[in-house]
Amino acid sequence: MRPGTNRRPWPLAVGFNTLGALPHAFQGDSHLKIAIIGAGAIGGYLGTRLARAGDEVTFIARGANLDALRTRGIRLIDSDGSEVAVPRVNATDNYGAAGPQDVVVLALKAHQVEAVAPQVPKLFGPDTIVVPMQNGIPYWYFHCHPGEYSGTKVKSVDPDGLIERHIPCERVIGCVVYPAAELIAPGVIKHVEGNRFPVGEPDGSSSDRVNRVSQCFVNGGLQAPVLDDIRGEVWLKLWGNLTFNPISALARATLAGICQYPLSRSLARSMMAEAQMIANKLGVTFRVPLEKRISGAERVGHHKTSMLQDVEAARTLEIDALLGSVIELARLTDTPTPHLDTVYALTKLLAKNLEESKPQLSDSRALPA
Repeated sequence: MRPGTNRRPWPLAVGFNTLGALPHAFQGDSHLKIAIIGAGAIGGYLGTRLARAGDEVTFIARGANLDALRTRGIRLIDSDGSEVAVPRVNATDNYGAAGPQDVVVLALKAHQVEAVAPQVPKLFGPDTIVVPMQNGIPYWYFHCHPGEYSGTKVKSVDPDGLIERHIPCERVIGCVVYPAAELIAPGVIKHVEGNRFPVGEPDGSSSDRVNRVSQCFVNGGLQAPVLDDIRGEVWLKLWGNLTFNPISALARATLAGICQYPLSRSLARSMMAEAQMIANKLGVTFRVPLEKRISGAERVGHHKTSMLQDVEAARTLEIDALLGSVIELARLTDTPTPHLDTVYALTKLLAKNLEESKPQLSDSRALPA
């Protein structure tokens, strides 16, 4: 079977191990207790789907979003124009009040995780599973890695090890997020496209817990294949993000604009080739050819990447998880990356200038909605 594409059937025979033991609620057909940390676009979309399927969903939110969830519930406008509403939802900003969960979903941007990590253990029971949904190289990347770098820490994502101390890698199931959605108003999510949330164990096994999480997502109307190489899927999505996001932010260009202008298309090709060399040294093989990946981005049309939208809204840029981490792995594998290095330097300077131009606010602005 081709790595990164293997779907596992459900149910499987129960077989317990250090990664595969089932939380109590998983031992049967009962619905799950699921905490969604961050009720923004993706967290709101996922949480609405799971709540409608009967799971006991608690949104961890704050500010106007929390107020809306408490008073009006959550509303999802689907890509076909239909609407789904859950008028009564559990919503809180108090992790302790939410109590132990079967599954905790980290639906935040990568740079927001460190701020909330110390609170997350309040949601843990003995077997609670954590499903991080950040773009980029995750902090758990080298946990149970089959190669020589097993156990290596990704400093650009978790510089002081704070995230791993509070959210141990042993609890993690990997997930790659493909849907596009927008938080158009507090408590109101607009789904743009896509419903795939591939999941996988860091060790590549088909454990009971990963299959149960997959089935939970499927019950919510989502596609959630269990992959035997979740890192390959991480790289496949990251391949485009590490390239088109920073170029778009620097040039204020759409995907089609980047791909249809020869010089920027050539730059994207060079960046992707360097990233591919790093991934190959780490044992990852892309199932999509480079030029086809660029053509796929071009077909999306004049879409603004999330990083360009963040620039226009003067929000913090998600640059270290998307590109800084890749450059860190380049140094680890002794891979030259002149194009990645240059674009990273320019994007970091852009991010610095954006931060310095903001009004001085408290650190709470970095916390999720």
